[in-house]
Amino acid sequence: MSTPAGFDARRLKAQERAGFNRIAARYAEGAHLRADLATALLDAADLAPGQTVLDLASGPGLLARDAAARIAPGGWVLASDIADGMLAEGARRTAAEGKSDALGFAAADAEHLCLPDASFDRVLAGLALFMFPHPQQALAEMRRVLRPGGRVALSVWGPREAVPLIARAQDCIARQLPPPKVARPSVFRFGDAAALTTALTDAGFADVRIAPCPFRCHFPDAESYWQAFLDLAGGAAEALSRLPEATQATLRAAVEADLASHRTEDGGYTVEALALVATARS
Repeated sequence: MSTPAGFDARRLKAQERAGFNRIAARYAEGAHLRADLATALLDAADLAPGQTVLDLASGPGLLARDAAARIAPGGWVLASDIADGMLAEGARRTAAEGKSDALGFAAADAEHLCLPDASFDRVLAGLALFMFPHPQQALAEMRRVLRPGGRVALSVWGPREAVPLIARAQDCIARQLPPPKVARPSVFRFGDAAALTTALTDAGFADVRIAPCPFRCHFPDAESYWQAFLDLAGGAAEALSRLPEATQATLRAAVEADLASHRTEDGGYTVEALALVATARS
């Protein structure tokens, strides 16, 4: 998990912020595709009424909103993200649903949290750890803000070969476009359970437990799959949006060809994914 040569963490964070701000509304609308994973993460977190919870890389607060329902009455959830536009989208939706009493939103960098020590019972991070330029620093911050005996619960993508939901699109991009001048950290860098366990134990966590969470996503057509990938891709989606339309059309055609093995009887596509859900005590 070494850092790519020439890697610029500040540039990556700026790209991620811009990309996720761009897709805030669509990201929220795609929540149903990841509902099984969200439920598995919340179950693993062992939430209870009265707890205080920090949700890192919360985006539009989807996981945070569901967590708030589990810690009522008396609990409180703080949804944080580096992308302020995502948080604004979450705050708008939460207010419209009348569910904002136990849920707050605050822009924050997960590697540099402006929060006091030992202030939360639980820290959540759904599909986020692999996006942080310095994941060990983010894990150290998670442990710092947890109360003694508190619990972190996070999810990451599993091994690349088990996540065609992401890999199919990545393969097409790799074939059709030149390699980037500076490689981004792989979203699969914690896909091996042993690597994830080591990262958590090195950060000082104990009682590390990791469980696989397989799920499937159904798309009515190849265009819907491609759009769903873009709506998860953050900074990568920001870069792809700047490509000439002809290049984007070529990518869409390549994706449709690669999805042939996932075709279903209704003419759509069912694409599998495997995530790992990890918990540990501070």
